[in-house]
Amino acid sequence: MTRGELAVASLRLLARLPLRVSQGIGAIIGRLLNLFPNEARRVTRRNIARCLPELSAGERRRLVRQSLIEAGRTATETAAIWLWPLDRVRPLVREVIGEELLEEGLARGRGVIVLSPHLGNWEIIGLYLSARASFTCMYRPPKLQEMDALMLQARERGGAHLVPTDASGVRALIKALRQGRVIGILPDQDPGRDSGVFAPFFGHPALTMVLLPKLASRTGATVLFTWAERLPRGEGFRLHLRPAPEGIAEADLEVAAAALNRGVEECVRALPSQYQWGYKRFKSRPEGAPDFYARDGDDD
Repeated sequence: MTRGELAVASLRLLARLPLRVSQGIGAIIGRLLNLFPNEARRVTRRNIARCLPELSAGERRRLVRQSLIEAGRTATETAAIWLWPLDRVRPLVREVIGEELLEEGLARGRGVIVLSPHLGNWEIIGLYLSARASFTCMYRPPKLQEMDALMLQARERGGAHLVPTDASGVRALIKALRQGRVIGILPDQDPGRDSGVFAPFFGHPALTMVLLPKLASRTGATVLFTWAERLPRGEGFRLHLRPAPEGIAEADLEVAAAALNRGVEECVRALPSQYQWGYKRFKSRPEGAPDFYARDGDDD
């Protein structure tokens, strides 16, 4: 059995369990990651130490532990989000804070861009949005080929329209916005040097996408940030919607990228334990800057 086949089989098995149980399994995985040396723990420690230097050593240790536990829960609860029937998944959104912002954006008729950082459970956000309006987002096939069909089916079953991460996909996003629809973008990934500029993120230069400010400037769309906060004991999720900071649609892409990162940072500071600190957000570096993730004496 390949890694991809094992991953699919594991998800199908986890989907048979109550959400609280599958999240509990994820929490155990996270605790194990915190106990033994591994790359996820090392990167999580590095990111938290450098992005949140105001925390004490004890506070950082507790946040690392909780972050790894929440990352484990994110991984295992995906089975329910992807494989449960829609009428069982959508009620998991117990509350939506700021829902009026989405309604106001739709009423303007210029489309709505929803930015969802890797915070809480971002998978359920697409199902929520596709129930409220015509929803389009970009799709990049997973590294494990066997996961591709499952992921596509899971994300599209609620009516979402997935488009490729290329020029045709960008055109589809612009078309959707001009028709007054909703599009979704993950704003906190490294876009590659040809598609980004460096802008501050938690006080460090991070290569940041320029697609979002270009879309916002070109279409006049409403831009919102959102995240799905995981509630305790398998109770579901609380969605948060908030306006994007000023400047996110500026023609000056460095100014716009700084506003974008500021918006992500505000979301993360609202719920730091559920952010994906294990992602190498600072892997691309300005010319001459040292490797952010180079191993040193503080590593495992």
